[in-house]
Amino acid sequence: MGETPALVATDIDGTLLRDHRTLSPRTAGVLARISAQGTPVVLVTGRPIRWLKMIYDQLAEPLPAVCANGAVVYDPTNDEVLRADPLAPELLAEVARRLRAEVPGITFAVEISDSRQMRHEAHYPLRWDADHDAIRAVETPEELLTAPAVKLLARAGEQDPDAFVELIGTALRGLAEATHSSTSGLVEISAAGVTKAAGLAWYCERLGIDARDVLAFGDMPNDVPMLAWAGRSVAVANAHPTVLEVAHEVTAANSEDGVAAYLEKIFDVG
Repeated sequence: MGETPALVATDIDGTLLRDHRTLSPRTAGVLARISAQGTPVVLVTGRPIRWLKMIYDQLAEPLPAVCANGAVVYDPTNDEVLRADPLAPELLAEVARRLRAEVPGITFAVEISDSRQMRHEAHYPLRWDADHDAIRAVETPEELLTAPAVKLLARAGEQDPDAFVELIGTALRGLAEATHSSTSGLVEISAAGVTKAAGLAWYCERLGIDARDVLAFGDMPNDVPMLAWAGRSVAVANAHPTVLEVAHEVTAANSEDGVAAYLEKIFDVG
């Protein structure tokens, strides 16, 4: 990669946002100046579309987003889903069957309607998602598996996230992708081949931008495929050990505006 990237891709939670899920004025300003100079900035996140408004409200203007760990590519200007790559109902059913056999007490939720809505089993614990219009419990476990889902979420009480994702990944090998971005034992499952890297690669190809010219930031295991794919990858100092291992460079922690600090130097927009 040359000195100036052709595109900037960044994870949101734990990377761009501070610990209280707020975007600093410094970071918002840097992203706005880079965009104004003509360099595309893309948010690449595990979040569903419905969780983006909180970010967009803190930005000068909304940025395109690769959501649901790569399963959805979203244009906020036109409120348009450019691409979606969901798990088909038959695949969801097989994934659920395997995991119920493997993990006692496992409960599921699904992101449907391109991640604009969520459905969950009655005992699935909701953490901070309180959008009652978009989210509801299903009456039977089978009902959860009737519509294509851009992401299947799995919990089984409090689990070590790394060990839990390894267990689920082994059970689903060759069938679906399993990753995590939390510390509470939530595993995020996508269709085979669907990762942040795949979603971002599709978007970059649309713009005619090569991987070697992409600068990417991340902090958790679901960022690893994107960081391995990008020509220049940067971990924030608070990142998971696997991210620190794969990234080319490390910047300051999210709480210290590490992404903004790095971009100010690269783009000379401090």
